[in-house]
Amino acid sequence: MTDALEATLLELCAISSFTGEEGAVCDHVEAGLVKLLGRACVARDGHSLVVTPKVPDGLPKVVLAGHFDVVRTDHDGPPRIEGERIYGPGAADMKSGLAVMLHLLQDLQDGWIPRYAPTFVFYEREEGPYLENRLGDLLEHFPALSKVELAVCLEPSSNVLQLGCMGSLHARVRFHGRTSHSARPWQGENAIHKAAPFLARLAAREPRDVVIDGMLYREVISATLAEGGRGRNVVPDLFTLNVNFRFAPGRTPEEAEDELATMVAGDATIEVFDRSPSALPHRVHPLVEALETLGVSSVEPKQAWTDVARFATVGVAAVNFGPGTQSQAHQRNEWTDRGALAEGMALFRRWLFER
Repeated sequence: MTDALEATLLELCAISSFTGEEGAVCDHVEAGLVKLLGRACVARDGHSLVVTPKVPDGLPKVVLAGHFDVVRTDHDGPPRIEGERIYGPGAADMKSGLAVMLHLLQDLQDGWIPRYAPTFVFYEREEGPYLENRLGDLLEHFPALSKVELAVCLEPSSNVLQLGCMGSLHARVRFHGRTSHSARPWQGENAIHKAAPFLARLAAREPRDVVIDGMLYREVISATLAEGGRGRNVVPDLFTLNVNFRFAPGRTPEEAEDELATMVAGDATIEVFDRSPSALPHRVHPLVEALETLGVSSVEPKQAWTDVARFATVGVAAVNFGPGTQSQAHQRNEWTDRGALAEGMALFRRWLFER
């Protein structure tokens, strides 16, 4: 039997909301929240919403944040329940989190007594490039979001409390040569071959372990894309690698750039085109400790990047915690576990409410 929370998740999954196409789901959620809370509590900015329910004065302020958009994945059927799984685009990442947020807002209207003053942020374009993510705009347009004690990003974590996040840097590393016929390579300079020393250094670099607040993060640098060559009988004059550096909390993108430049050692030109900051874990924060003690399945470092880093840039402590099945993010026939969804709802209720 489908319960109300599951029905909400199926309803959200049925509304297409690929990155850059979040208008329909935003319209749907906005209409429901205006009916529930009143227009004054629901502010719209593009295809994003900032929702501030009425609560008693003097409570510690927190933010619950979730993104509307999903990545394009293939599905063999419509959103549905099969056994203990709920299938649908974004079922794990992260419409399960959005469903929990919507039901917490309903709880407030039903008279549940909050221990915090929550603001709910539903935003667009999280899955795209860092600079197109609208959460940054919302933090600028709504200054109150930068004056809260804790933000919780409901990214899929299988109800694991994930602290901090890695920073991420993407760079195009270009090796330059000179063309010639491949029958007479000595007349040219092979750009692909020139990359060999750097690739050897890259392959030899071991992950670097960094421990912060008892959390272990592993810094890694990887070549993830390669492009070059003019023809199969032409010595190439240009070879480009996409290099992704995942750096630990406490380091800046500029420090990561300096380390990459040292590794390249002047063998190539470097164009850094995507910089995402890291975020500290804040494990000893009292509101984080309160969440940890309520029965989360475990506490782990976040080895990937999430929007907790955006909150970090404005001085707000933030954590990753959501009911979605983490392993299913961006997968074909994406699903989330029904039991985990129910447990996540229960955990958030225990954290947010007095009863």
